Amino acid sequence: MRAAVYHGPRDIRIEDVPRPRPVAGEVLVRVHANGICGTDASEYAGAQMYPLAHRHPLTGHQGPMIPGHEFAGTIEEVGDGVEGFRESEPVVTGAALWCGECPQCRAGRTSICAMYATVGLHRDGGLAELVRVPAHIVFRAAPFGLGADAAVLTQPMAIAVHAARRGAPAAGETVLVIGAGGIGAFLIYALAQAGVRVIASDVAAERLAVAASLGAEGAVQAGTAAELTAALQRSGFVPATVFEVTGSDAGMTAAIAAVAAGGRLVTVGIAKGPIAIDARRVTTKELTLIGTNALIGREDVPEAARLLAREPERWQAVAPRAIPLDRVIADGIVPMLEGRAQSIKLLVDPTVRRERRTAMR
Repeated sequence: MRAAVYHGPRDIRIEDVPRPRPVAGEVLVRVHANGICGTDASEYAGAQMYPLAHRHPLTGHQGPMIPGHEFAGTIEEVGDGVEGFRESEPVVTGAALWCGECPQCRAGRTSICAMYATVGLHRDGGLAELVRVPAHIVFRAAPFGLGADAAVLTQPMAIAVHAARRGAPAAGETVLVIGAGGIGAFLIYALAQAGVRVIASDVAAERLAVAASLGAEGAVQAGTAAELTAALQRSGFVPATVFEVTGSDAGMTAAIAAVAAGGRLVTVGIAKGPIAIDARRVTTKELTLIGTNALIGREDVPEAARLLAREPERWQAVAPRAIPLDRVIADGIVPMLEGRAQSIKLLVDPTVRRERRTAMR
């Protein structure tokens, strides 16, 4: 089968690799499409989450690897001991893996498992024609009424669902979301659907327009903490809850400045390295800092699928096109690294030879 194989920093090759075979407890999924995100771009540039040199303690993977953690497709083959799936059935997955034995897993907090792993980050993933997946993290798509392209968005939506749950704003509360691209767009929708009023902030007018289509009731175009603070002061809005999704120094500075005294700051974006935090203002404003990591597969993935299926037409502007596997670097990852991505989400379809328009219904 054809697959994109990561060999090292800035070295992904489209190769013919052996067809994977599901072991006991696994299913083999024929990939319909795979979304790419900032994590894929960071790893391509050399972030080194991929287990190239050292064997991952949960997945056992070591060496060159097929990326891709945002995928959906159909059942190709069922491994021994797996029940409840049939061949050619559409499925979704959050790609999250956990040990089930550490204290956090036993407490139900699998997103911070001691050996947390992700299909496509710590074992072969969905930038290929076929991918092996443990059956216990796979869900049938039909009960949710998801179309094939919309189903690919389940994993990033599940991350947004988890972030919203961690922040736990009350219905009717007005919150600020800093960063309306990537996970931010999904988070805005998840919050709005929960009855939360959302003000979105971003540097790009086009992303704010998409945010409005997903339920944001207000928008602030700002590139610095000073610009955002000034805009909020003019509006008189002081948010009690702020979701920081950019993972940047500027975003964190803006969030700490914007949130009300006694408020909550939910850090969603994963920074590329250590970032500055004004600890004095955190202390004097008595802020609560809330971290949120990845997703809890058994809870967040089904809810994500339900949300995506409510109004599938809304996702056309988020993920308008799918490119061939051969173009994943030139048309996907490199533009993302260089800040010139054409859309919030880009899909990669391993079955096509030329770009196609997505169909969310």
